[in-house]
Amino acid sequence: MAGDDQSGMRLTGMDHIQLTIPPNGEATARAFYGELLGLREVAKPDPLASRGGCWFVGLGIHLHLGVADDFQPARKAHPAFSVANLPALRDRFIEAGVSVIEDDAVPSVRGFYASDPFGNRLEFIEDADRGFTERR
Repeated sequence: MAGDDQSGMRLTGMDHIQLTIPPNGEATARAFYGELLGLREVAKPDPLASRGGCWFVGLGIHLHLGVADDFQPARKAHPAFSVANLPALRDRFIEAGVSVIEDDAVPSVRGFYASDPFGNRLEFIEDADRGFTERR
């Protein structure tokens, strides 16, 4: 089974994704991730709330946005979100002034890249059939 090793340890899934935002970026993050993408904000645990940032959930997604004083956007590393109705999301982004970069590098994957308001790279994919084979 994937993720198993001889000790019996195995990975069981992805708990969350964390991206960084600059100080005082929470309102902008809420507008983008909450209003534009439709994720629901959840309260951070009390011991972490004083650090700033915000957390979002939706359809199995747990996205943590943490504040970094020395913020640098993630321009290469990125989360990839599965989307139903990619054209509708593309239109929504364009109407909101978010630049969309089409990606057709893998013929069986329909998707595009965009950046959040802080410059973090994001990927959006629909109907991905990659046909991966395990590397040995």
